Amino acid sequence: MAIRLGNTCANCENLLDKNVCAIHKVMVSRIYTCDSFKMQEALKDNRNCVTCVRYEESGCANPEKAAPGMLCSHWAPQNAQA
Repeated sequence: MAIRLGNTCANCENLLDKNVCAIHKVMVSRIYTCDSFKMQEALKDNRNCVTCVRYEESGCANPEKAAPGMLCSHWAPQNAQA
């Protein structure tokens, strides 16, 4: 099964701080979508040692090499949500 970005509020440029929709002026969740959906122009792709949950932890696969800006195949996001 492929993983895809969905047309949800989490990917919409109308989503403001504290999960408020700029168009409808209501609080939304990341699973909502609407006809006013407009994809964010750029998604954050900040994958490196500093954003890895294993950075400076015992589970790091490359503790001698791990440094800000580097990335390895064992990277795991700090804030993963399903």
